Amino acid sequence: MLEISNITFGYKKGMNVLENFSLSYNEPGIYGLLGKNGTGKSTLLYLMVGLLRAQHGTVTYNGISTIERRPEVLEEMFIVPEEYNMPSIMLSKFVARIRPFYPRFDETLLQKCLEAFEMPSDINLGALSMGQKKKVYMCIALATQAPLLLMDEPTNGLDIPSKSQFRKIVASSLREDQTLIISTHQVRDVELLLDHVTMIDQNQLLLNCRMDELFGDNEPINLESAFNNILEGSKNQVTTK
Repeated sequence: MLEISNITFGYKKGMNVLENFSLSYNEPGIYGLLGKNGTGKSTLLYLMVGLLRAQHGTVTYNGISTIERRPEVLEEMFIVPEEYNMPSIMLSKFVARIRPFYPRFDETLLQKCLEAFEMPSDINLGALSMGQKKKVYMCIALATQAPLLLMDEPTNGLDIPSKSQFRKIVASSLREDQTLIISTHQVRDVELLLDHVTMIDQNQLLLNCRMDELFGDNEPINLESAFNNILEGSKNQVTTK
């Protein structure tokens, strides 16, 4: 489905964020992309959807390069960035503008998600707070029913009740044939949602496995502790080489 092959990318010459980096996602499910701040998680998401171009290597979705930005690929994916501006128009008008690009768009699902977040069914997007913007944009993302959804730090700006509601909305709204990749360093907000976890640090792929492979049936889930242990083990390996 999504294949990242030997990509190298840097914002400045000689300062690569990712170098000869490879990763693949081949099954539907909810994936956690975990790592410290500055490790390239956001960059990786933008490369996945073709918003950034790698200096070397390729990113393909169902065999098609995402950098080509072909309509048949774009309608299959939707990204919720960590920070963004929204136009000062009513939500209904915004939806009317983007809906033609997403043939699976479900108005009923949009209303259901908005109600779950206790958001009005129509509101001026320019008047929203950061947390409200995040809620509305995530509702729109789920309503597109795109096979590939990407969310960058989706719980930033949400209060504790809203974080809990976010987990419930995602769990109830995502179809079994969809893939959601959540990039975050706030591990505890999403760990109970995940089917699969990817951990990266300093251009290294530290871990890429199913949650049930990382934690046994009777073992409590604590991704933050697991990440710290894996990171420490990686540092020790580098030190002893």
